[in-house]
Amino acid sequence: MQNDRIGGISLHLFYCDETNLEERAGDFLIYGGLIIDGATAKEFSAAIDEMRTRRGVPRDYQLKFNPGPEAFTHEQFIALKQEVLQLTAHFGARLVVYTILHDVASNPDIARRNGINTVCYHFDCILNRLGGAGLVLIDRFNDEGNAIDAHLRDKFTVGITGLPYSPEMRLANISGFHYSAIGQSHFPSIVDVALGSLRLAINAHTRQMAGLLGTANTLLGLLSPLFWRQNDSDPVPELGFQFSPKVIRATRYREKYLGLKDFLARAGIVTYQEITDQRTY
Repeated sequence: MQNDRIGGISLHLFYCDETNLEERAGDFLIYGGLIIDGATAKEFSAAIDEMRTRRGVPRDYQLKFNPGPEAFTHEQFIALKQEVLQLTAHFGARLVVYTILHDVASNPDIARRNGINTVCYHFDCILNRLGGAGLVLIDRFNDEGNAIDAHLRDKFTVGITGLPYSPEMRLANISGFHYSAIGQSHFPSIVDVALGSLRLAINAHTRQMAGLLGTANTLLGLLSPLFWRQNDSDPVPELGFQFSPKVIRATRYREKYLGLKDFLARAGIVTYQEITDQRTY
């Protein structure tokens, strides 16, 4: 991943969104972000422009995982999303994901805020390896009491609290936390396609939708190169994919996590984190 340097400082963009927010037993809420290198952002955006023009995507269509452009066939829309993921891999963007079973989450809003905490902390850790600064751009949403505004201010001024070995830690590599929306840039659309693809694949497994498992494996194959790894041949570390919580004491829930971990591994996404009922940190 090359660096864009302005005054000697490299810049990385981190576009974030959630999926599977609806509380449903057996489903996993997913929160994730895509790291985009500032050095390639202009070229990456231009490539999406070219792809849309070449494929005849209407200018006013806001690209999401669903629905597709009105005039597109199902096959045309699948091919469009597949090319989006291939271009994302080509430009070196990297995916960072947090997931939690709804059955063990306090509620979806709290789980989403915890997801924001986790992926932003992991982005800050990754920036230690990449060098330079980062900007976090979160898909705007309304939660109860509009708590997200204060939450983001807290992420900037304080950072992360409640860590095992430190009461708080400033996310010093992150220069700002801002909102984004589909249609204001191509990048929120790309995140929506990537996380929507991951949602479909995971739900096909957890909901035992046998008819979708072939599609799920295809999507996971496209997503696998996107996950943050130190080296492409390594398993995906917790910085790239974290199961939450880290300690799962109830056997029936731990089995669901183990089942998801194994499902991802069979599709080529081998995650490093151990699923355990014992504290290991």
